[in-house]
Amino acid sequence: MSVSTDSRSGRAPIAPASLDAAIGDIDWTVAPTGSTSSRFSAPSGDLAVVSLGDPAHPRVVLVPGATGSKEDFALMLPLLAKEGYFVQSFDLAGQYQSHAAGADRPYTHELFIADLIAFLEAGAPAHLLGYSFAGTIAQIVAVRRPDLVLSLALLTTPPGSGNVFASMKWLGPVAPIASPHRGAGLMIWGIVTNKNRVPPRRLEFVRSRFAFTSRRSVDEIIGLMMASPDLRRDVRELALPKLVAAGSHDLWPLSAHERYARDIDAEFRAYATGHSPSETTPHQLTADLLELYARART
Repeated sequence: MSVSTDSRSGRAPIAPASLDAAIGDIDWTVAPTGSTSSRFSAPSGDLAVVSLGDPAHPRVVLVPGATGSKEDFALMLPLLAKEGYFVQSFDLAGQYQSHAAGADRPYTHELFIADLIAFLEAGAPAHLLGYSFAGTIAQIVAVRRPDLVLSLALLTTPPGSGNVFASMKWLGPVAPIASPHRGAGLMIWGIVTNKNRVPPRRLEFVRSRFAFTSRRSVDEIIGLMMASPDLRRDVRELALPKLVAAGSHDLWPLSAHERYARDIDAEFRAYATGHSPSETTPHQLTADLLELYARART
């Protein structure tokens, strides 16, 4: 991928890890240069969308998870667009600038599935990435509508079924007795008190999103994650390239992510970071996605 110095200069390429280390504390409220913001009329309501690149180019769709937003991919959009892809991301129903979507109904798997299918149907088939909870939705959509998906990437997606919090490093002991509301409260508390140890401007941004995000949507998503479907057999049978990517300090043990990758016949990549490689190791993650996309063309 072209995340290195100009080869005509005679200098050696800069490794993606070095580029990631140099990111610093950026302003996450500033959209990538050249990107466009829009609204998509989904079954649940209007979703906030960001797009970058030529719509005639191969399409990439990056889906953030609970309490997240499209801005979580702000560093990746330019990297992928530079490599000749049309990249899009949107806030899930109930989250950040899509907070009004789904307000009149329960936040169910079927709500998020219908939204993602509609978004994919509105354009060309896409290379699909689901981040955390959205990885579960992405898997279901890929199984139901493989005609819409060119490749499937799961980024720090819960590596299991049933109550996925039971295998989480820090929430595991209380998972059997925690209600969805209590579980959501613990997660939000961990974020706003900076248990992820993010830089100041990132912390300011993630805290600000909670002024918009529907608390009910977070509670109900946590409830869905306490009853996650077992998708391994159906995803394994998909005839498309797959990638499982996670940070070595993720919420779930790295060994669980690696085992899940084997179970679904996916490539596995790990980075020296936490739950958010799209924010902290975007160059390394993008390099691995480009390899994934190249396999989809062969």
